[in-house]
Amino acid sequence: MAQAQELIIEPAGGRQADACVILLHGLGADGHDFEPLVPALGLPDELAVRFVLPHAPTLSVTVNGGMSMPAWYDILEMNLGRRVDVDQLRASAHRVQGLIDDQIAAGIDSRRIVVAGFSQGGAVAYEAALACDKPLAGLLALSTYFATADTIALAPANRQLPVEVHHGTQDPVVPESLGREGAERAEALGYPVHYRTYAMGHSLCPEQAVDIASWLAGVLSVPTAS
Repeated sequence: MAQAQELIIEPAGGRQADACVILLHGLGADGHDFEPLVPALGLPDELAVRFVLPHAPTLSVTVNGGMSMPAWYDILEMNLGRRVDVDQLRASAHRVQGLIDDQIAAGIDSRRIVVAGFSQGGAVAYEAALACDKPLAGLLALSTYFATADTIALAPANRQLPVEVHHGTQDPVVPESLGREGAERAEALGYPVHYRTYAMGHSLCPEQAVDIASWLAGVLSVPTAS
């Protein structure tokens, strides 16, 4: 079950969780980075969603001069192709799949589990969700890229998984072209993909939080308030 490597936020009002969002942070951050997003989403009480915000391990990151920092995998080159340590990325994806198994063991239907990630965490989320052998509710990819599009072993259980991709048009860290390319690659693989852009950098914005809440309510089959 979840250990100190995960920040767990249970549904408000003491409700028993019957859905889960596993949200992965970006390079150099930790699970607390997206803790403020949870109340900002304003999800309806009946959604009863548990948020699992894992903390990445500390790794040496080549493009940052070998400095050790929280990272899901090493980034080997700062180029448009984003050459990465695929073995480390897949190890992080396997960890996420273990968290999915934990939630299932705790009574959550896998079809009510969303995998989400920002930047580095989004690249892991692509791999973890699309290669997961349990049917999920959706994949949310934020300001990220599809690093393993050429090598991923797609799981039949999630071949129709809804994929929501968001990116900032002024992103100086992960160019918007990479986010769009990732969405197009997923679409070419047969996934139902919805791509949104926002006038922002490498971050989130209030308008986006509204869209995330609406999308979550949709894939988890709970209507938003009118």
